[in-house]
Amino acid sequence: MPSHQLVQKGAELGFRIWSLWDPSQLEADFAPHFDAVSEELLLTDFTDESGLRETVARTARRHDIDTVLHCGHGGSVLPVVREAWRLGLSPNPPAVYEQLQVHEGDDRVPADVPRVSVETLTVDGTHHVVGMTAQRTSGPPHFLVTGHLHPAPLTDNEQKIIEAAVEERLAASGYRFGPAHTEVALLPDGPRIVSCRAHLGADRIPLLVETARGFDLETAVFSGLRGTAPVVPSASRYAEVGFFLLPGGRLETYTGMEEIAVTPWVRGARFPYSAGDLIAPVGDPRARRAYVVVEADTPELTRERIARARRDLVAYIRPDDR
Repeated sequence: MPSHQLVQKGAELGFRIWSLWDPSQLEADFAPHFDAVSEELLLTDFTDESGLRETVARTARRHDIDTVLHCGHGGSVLPVVREAWRLGLSPNPPAVYEQLQVHEGDDRVPADVPRVSVETLTVDGTHHVVGMTAQRTSGPPHFLVTGHLHPAPLTDNEQKIIEAAVEERLAASGYRFGPAHTEVALLPDGPRIVSCRAHLGADRIPLLVETARGFDLETAVFSGLRGTAPVVPSASRYAEVGFFLLPGGRLETYTGMEEIAVTPWVRGARFPYSAGDLIAPVGDPRARRAYVVVEADTPELTRERIARARRDLVAYIRPDDR
């Protein structure tokens, strides 16, 4: 389940990569990107555990694969890792992922509690904190996630406490190699880990890190495979991703994306819809497919620029009658 950006950067470094996806989870507009940068795009049903494991084993044998990495989450993680470990191709034993899944979701916190995510990269058992990203929300009453800001505006002391908690969780799991995305709730009595997953952050968080710090986390994953530890610079600016806040329904027409894409402070934008497509409402994970990424010198200015991009996108959506 790699992103096409991850595969592209690995290919640019000279890695030969076979990408494996469930066709029901792969967005159609991404498939051509995988075809262009992968040795092969493999499609299989992730709910068929034996078929999934056989696809991994057959591909590894046929192409003399050195390493198998699961880049996503969900029910396919353990089958893939168990097969890769059996073949001697996983840098982490299955027990690592089992341990992380045991803790996932065990700390329920109210929706109004602020949260940050911590991006880390582990190389040879050493956990390197790349940075922290704050959630942007819709505010009361539902506090739906509407975007992310990097770096999170935290004090040095808050950062140290959060870093220690995340490193402790990773060390306890026995994690030896790879990126991790840890969500932390900032409760009044201290930070509490909500989830810790062994993959890169979603929602274009790697692009936020690269924009704010000049550090390419996706490239660093492949450098880590070669044993190179990351050297992460301090942030020189802020970067924010904002999801387009649209009502659910059927898209009729839209305008504005061309202007948004060429705005000087925009670092990325996506609106993967055509007339007749179903638009997911705010709060639905599918609504995060449409977004804009901006940079600025302050969090206040990134927020303003996200708001401007949202105004510039004019979409006509009718309620879905089905």
